[in-house]
Amino acid sequence: MTVAEQSAPTHDELVATYTGGMVPAAQPAFEGSRRLRPDGRPLPEIRSELRRIPDLANALTVSLSIALPILVVAGVIVVDSWPILFLAVPLMAIAQNRLFILHHEAAHRLLFSRRRINDLVGITGIGFANFGTGTHHYRRGHVNHHRDEFGPKEPDFILYSFYPITRSSMRRKLRRDAVGISAWRIVKPRFTGLAKREFVRLSLRFFAGQLMVFALFFLAGVPLLYLVLWVLPYATVYQLMNRLRAIAEHGGMTRSPDRRDTTHHVRQSRWSALLVPMGVGYHIAHHVDSGIPFRNLAKLHDMLLDDGYITEDIVWPSYRTLWQALASRSTAAA
Repeated sequence: MTVAEQSAPTHDELVATYTGGMVPAAQPAFEGSRRLRPDGRPLPEIRSELRRIPDLANALTVSLSIALPILVVAGVIVVDSWPILFLAVPLMAIAQNRLFILHHEAAHRLLFSRRRINDLVGITGIGFANFGTGTHHYRRGHVNHHRDEFGPKEPDFILYSFYPITRSSMRRKLRRDAVGISAWRIVKPRFTGLAKREFVRLSLRFFAGQLMVFALFFLAGVPLLYLVLWVLPYATVYQLMNRLRAIAEHGGMTRSPDRRDTTHHVRQSRWSALLVPMGVGYHIAHHVDSGIPFRNLAKLHDMLLDDGYITEDIVWPSYRTLWQALASRSTAAA
């Protein structure tokens, strides 16, 4: 062991110094109920009902989510005006966000009940298109996120750490998202991976996926719109949306067996569906039982609230109030 390794902080020390700034006051112990176990998970007979995957409804959601970016591109081609093109960029980012959430659902093997269809559509197809590799690469990292939030294998440990931060720090983060710096950090390993034997296959799959998306723009007769209506939205607006969603889920929370200490819950509204559609906003429910399909998370959330696992004092009234709190650290404290 080198001197640097000996002096490096342990993971427990990192958790103690980097996280916990947004954890609510200690919650009363939950003893369970007639529907829920002490950890909040539904009892087996209720869980089996909540775990049913609605294949037809999900097929419709997938179809509409794939149709949305096609309609955005078609609208730009038909109308052919700068205002419409300007509006299309955030609309495409919303479409990409929906596709990522479907990929996330497939990573939990909850998009379709038949695993082969689930993986073909959600992991390979949508994973290829939405700046992924079409493999289980994301799934393997995300499993660690659910097994032990803020644990040693947490893939997004730094993303959720240090909150609350100052307003100026938040502005810097959002500015990096808005100008493409965050996106470049994400895709850069795919470029450098071309020169590394252990990563070259993932990199080639990543570029193959984007080549297929480009081919669709080419066949539509608008190859340059691939950059304007696919790469640009992902590199800018999508990154903003992704950060705001992610920190609203876990920003400033900490490692704990109690999901109320690892995850925020924000009261959902019609407007929030633009940022966190398809039930993703019911995030404590999702982390209490990650085997529940997104369509049933609201039902589980209601059980958690009604039976006392979630109390009103830990529910944020809106995303705006949570984001303000996440950026409420004073300059003096910093």
